[in-house]
Amino acid sequence: MLNTLIVGASGYAGAELVSYLNRHPDMNITALTVSAQSSDAGKLISDLHPQLKGIVDLPLQAMSDISEFSEGVDVVFLATAHEVSHDLAPQFLAAGCVVIDLSGAFRVNDPAFYERYYGFTHQHPELLEKAVYGLAEWQADKLKESNLIAVPGCYPTASQLALKPLIDADLLDLSQWPVINATSGVSGAGRKAAISNSFCEVSLQPYGVFNHRHQPEIATHLGASVIFTPHLGNFPRGILATITCRLKAGVTQQQIAETFSQAYGGKPLVRLYENGVPALKNVVGLPFCDIGFAVQDEHLIVVATEDNLLKGAAAQAVQCLNIRFGFAETQSLI
Repeated sequence: MLNTLIVGASGYAGAELVSYLNRHPDMNITALTVSAQSSDAGKLISDLHPQLKGIVDLPLQAMSDISEFSEGVDVVFLATAHEVSHDLAPQFLAAGCVVIDLSGAFRVNDPAFYERYYGFTHQHPELLEKAVYGLAEWQADKLKESNLIAVPGCYPTASQLALKPLIDADLLDLSQWPVINATSGVSGAGRKAAISNSFCEVSLQPYGVFNHRHQPEIATHLGASVIFTPHLGNFPRGILATITCRLKAGVTQQQIAETFSQAYGGKPLVRLYENGVPALKNVVGLPFCDIGFAVQDEHLIVVATEDNLLKGAAAQAVQCLNIRFGFAETQSLI
């Protein structure tokens, strides 16, 4: 039995982590924490997230010094802002904990990336080199050895799972950059109230056009340039990415299907569609990424969909945990 601490448990992804880890037979939740300044400090997690009522009624404890919570803890989940994870991860690592970080603080091994896209100077380049990018279906061997796991962003997870097999198999004409149009539910903006994510204000709208921080994350880990345009949709949760690509001459639909099958045939959290493409409702509330595609001449459209809070955050974090410690990959997820 491993002891685990969840930092930033009051948010949407944090609550999903609580639910998964509470029913994980090999995990014991020692505490749930929030920042010392949080208005949620002292409240029960089940008061904020009533779906946990009678299941997990633990208090959200204010944390100002990690030493009050790190003793005896094997694994720490950081469901925190990137600046917070940047500061906390080294402290928990020094305390002997495995750190699974859901923020963007350690996803790209390039300090300049953080100055340009996150607006701060990264103080731990040595940890950037050690961190393993937790795209679980592709990183299992490295995850088994890592003490710092950087869970990919929600958009990058769907986008890379759709494109990586095709790029690795050299099926795409990359002189035409893949175009990723992806729409996310409002929960992707977090739980903190703001006019921009108020229900009456949200309308289908692109944002971060040509400058969203997930574009370089996707391109870096794919090793290929892409055009990425995120959209905010007026629904609570889920991501659907429609990706337009050009195939190399002579590539057939059968080759594409076989490439996806070889990549994900033994991967239980990626579901492939032999005919048609998936819909958002197929994955909301579930830990899967569903992928389908269509071909016309040299044109390929791939559709990938996932729950942004689950496969795009908490479920993938627990999947990484399971791989890291040798548990069944879908333990507590399915």
